[in-house]
Amino acid sequence: MGVAVKICGITSEAAVGAAVAGGAAYLGFVFYPPSPRAVTPARAAELCAAVPSGVQRVGLFVDADDAAIRAVLDLAPIDILQFHGSETPDRVADAKVRLRRPVMKSIPVAAEEDVLAAGIYEPVADMLLFDAKPPRRADALPGGNGLVFDWRLVGGRPRRRPWMLSGGLTAELLPEAVRASRAPAVDVSSGVERRPGDKDPDKIRAFLTAARSL
Repeated sequence: MGVAVKICGITSEAAVGAAVAGGAAYLGFVFYPPSPRAVTPARAAELCAAVPSGVQRVGLFVDADDAAIRAVLDLAPIDILQFHGSETPDRVADAKVRLRRPVMKSIPVAAEEDVLAAGIYEPVADMLLFDAKPPRRADALPGGNGLVFDWRLVGGRPRRRPWMLSGGLTAELLPEAVRASRAPAVDVSSGVERRPGDKDPDKIRAFLTAARSL
């Protein structure tokens, strides 16, 4: 595959099947109760049972403490922790040691200074994810809002860590997004859904087909 893909917010066996069959490199499971894509640890364990070796299982957390994360890890075989809140570099470094998992840190982006701020996480995070900054609303989710930012902001910058592009991606937008950002990997959630939390296997297949062609 030309561009590695993470399908995030998976809640059904059909979505797992489409993602695995299409060649997704990462499957994301959301452990943030306000999200329409949230799953329980037990449900995540059921879904992970159909994920073959070689496909990375990512658990998304938002400012969660160790106890909450361990409650997930006790049941679900999560390979990578995705921190999608306001976690500090110290929190990222500490979690890696205490929870014994690599950490992907999301960086909310609206302007160039947001991209530059990612530098404080590069010494400690195993991977970065550049996502659109959420809207200024009390009910806004930290991710999965279907918003796009200027992809050129992250293009052509040397990185010390692997990274992904996220934010409002669809199969139709993917070629231009990758061209502008030069992203080696991408993350999609709302762009492969019928409605929030309901993944469409046909859209997953179309997105992965588009990624393979790049």
